[in-house]
Amino acid sequence: MVGYVIERRRRRRREEGKRGRGSRGREEERKRGREEERKRGREEERKRGREEERKKKKKKKKKKKKKKKKKKKGSSHAGYIHYGSRGTCDERFTRVEELLQSKFNAGEELGASLVVNIGGRNVLDLWGGYADIAHTIPWEETTITNVWSLSKTIVSLVALLLIDRKQLDPYEKVLKYWPEFGANGKQDVEPEICNTGLATARLAAQKQWWNPRTASGYHSLTQRHLVSELALRITGTPIAQFVARELTLPTAAGFAFGVPKSQYHRTADLVPPPGPPADWKPDAPAPALDMTSLFAKTLLNPPMDAKVAGEEYWRAAVVPAANGHSNARGVAKLLSFISCNGSIGGTTLLSPETVDLIFKEQTFGPDLVITAKTRFGIGFGLNGSGEGGAGGWVPEGKICFWGGWGGSIAIMDVGRCVTITYVMNKMASAGLGSGLAKDYIWEVYRALGVAIPGESA
Repeated sequence: MVGYVIERRRRRRREEGKRGRGSRGREEERKRGREEERKRGREEERKRGREEERKKKKKKKKKKKKKKKKKKKGSSHAGYIHYGSRGTCDERFTRVEELLQSKFNAGEELGASLVVNIGGRNVLDLWGGYADIAHTIPWEETTITNVWSLSKTIVSLVALLLIDRKQLDPYEKVLKYWPEFGANGKQDVEPEICNTGLATARLAAQKQWWNPRTASGYHSLTQRHLVSELALRITGTPIAQFVARELTLPTAAGFAFGVPKSQYHRTADLVPPPGPPADWKPDAPAPALDMTSLFAKTLLNPPMDAKVAGEEYWRAAVVPAANGHSNARGVAKLLSFISCNGSIGGTTLLSPETVDLIFKEQTFGPDLVITAKTRFGIGFGLNGSGEGGAGGWVPEGKICFWGGWGGSIAIMDVGRCVTITYVMNKMASAGLGSGLAKDYIWEVYRALGVAIPGESA
């Protein structure tokens, strides 16, 4: 009897155990099902998130494309990132833009920037092409390059600023500000004719080659050392710091002498100008072949190699006549003050009377260095009818100008409040301006409805 009872209890326990294991199994299955549902839900959420992110990116890309197209009004080359012109252009200057684009397409330009400013406002501000010789880095909005003698225009602006502030009298003797300069018979030279270290000390001690009132002689590098030293003697501030403090910072203009390593990434390579053909022979003795000529002593002492612009020592130096770094916009930002009679908006840099000093003719006739007829005012070349002005380049009017080796140029048309600036990195053989620069200038004046030399209005 006892054995029977024990057996029944054992049987009952086994049955209860089976029922317990079954309920636990079912519970575990339900848990696994719920977990799988949660996993599927999370995966669905992730998929939806990824899909939404892709849609957002597509929308952003479309917006960027629309912005690029809007930025370049009236252009058939909108969004042209490589080897094309970008920027802004009023409709009336569309043909100027098309001309620039055609030069890129034809390979006549490597990289370039072009600005037309009227009354202090840029009505055309274009850039494009490549910043490097290998054609891999686009010329961007902020790209700069060495502008050679276009740098001289900024030093001349410094001199005009000091004259306007009554700190410099252009008709006083230089030795008043710089006593050492009076050595070797230069005691009567005036600042208007001049227009720092070892170079200026040697210049101060040197004897003049001719009476400066009788003829002009182009200073490739030394003239702006003279003006810079005058500015240093008067203000106590080196020219590079003075330009930054008094000109570029107040106006937000992009210009500097030399370039720091931190800005190398946006500094365009220069392509040296082509040399003469291998079979070239001069028809007559050239001044450059006579090493005793003023041409050779000035321009080949030592010979300039455009490749120097890429050297670290050149970029680290301050050469006021030749190693300014900028683009067309940066130069136009400063020189437009001249075109606008000294004032733009609420900012006044010069008085109209000081601007008028530029147009007081200093010299007119054969230049003893470059051997061509020239016409100079204080700091700038002057327009004028016939030889010696900018005849063939610009129309009649109250216009001053200067440019840099290879083709860069700045035109200040005071009578029309127009400034035209052009900076490029593929150098032409021209010492002042180039055929390309001339083409752009002509097209700008055509757009303005102004007759240019040789054409009817």
